[in-house]
Amino acid sequence: MFLPVFVFAIIFFYMPMLGVRYAFTNYNGIKDPTFVGLENFQKMFSMPGFWSAFKNTLQISVTGLITKTGFAVIVSIFLNEIVNIHFKKAVQTIIYLPHFLSWVVTASLFSLLLAPTGQGLVNSFLVNLGIVDSGSMIYFLGSSKWWRGTYYIINLWKETGWQTVIFMATLAGMNTELYEAASIDGAGRWGKMRYITFPALANTILTVFILNLAKVMNLFESAFVLQNDAVLDVANVLETYIYYQTFNSGAIPNYGYTTAVGLFKSLVGCVLVLTCNQWSKKVREGRGIV
Repeated sequence: MFLPVFVFAIIFFYMPMLGVRYAFTNYNGIKDPTFVGLENFQKMFSMPGFWSAFKNTLQISVTGLITKTGFAVIVSIFLNEIVNIHFKKAVQTIIYLPHFLSWVVTASLFSLLLAPTGQGLVNSFLVNLGIVDSGSMIYFLGSSKWWRGTYYIINLWKETGWQTVIFMATLAGMNTELYEAASIDGAGRWGKMRYITFPALANTILTVFILNLAKVMNLFESAFVLQNDAVLDVANVLETYIYYQTFNSGAIPNYGYTTAVGLFKSLVGCVLVLTCNQWSKKVREGRGIV
């Protein structure tokens, strides 16, 4: 039973790693690769566009990870407090459904809702409230000022339901006698949340955070479908930077350079995971800051 999984992992996860060697070459896909040593990395570190994309990747991914995890925990706790089981299942289903939409569909949907015209639902609502004028509607997805906040909200709408499943599973496995004992001791609903629910979720939160931290440098699809030329200064991330360098640079692409960027991205992601894993061990053992 393990053999098919093992073969799949070798073919699709480990064999492609042989392509890392191109990071040390000049290779355009036509001529044979030429070894250049660390030249691609020197070029990468001297490119302003690379550092801008690197900073955007960290800011967008880490902020999105923290807000998404925190919001999922809050939603899970409130769902756990719902007594009516049918209402609880209905709410869970509603917030879980957006996860199954592709990012292309999601981007199209919110482009219509946030359009800076009279057909845009959000701008029409703001105009009716007198917050904005009809002649100066907000272009949420085309303004560097508004793009990131809009992205975080869309990300929360789409992915919160997926993470609540994990936290709800943890809460479902908790010993109800703890709550009964707390009630006997005079603890209210907030006291139970603070001293029973939150500590019970701590290990799960750390595990989810570490697993998602491994993917923070792989941000691509969500940023790609929501960005445009007007917001590249705040929306261009490493994956889209590699894409533009390969397919939209206006010159013959250098696959060696883009491979070097991808290798650096993977190394940074590995360091983040190892660091967070060590920190979580210290927290669990009580030697760090809890």
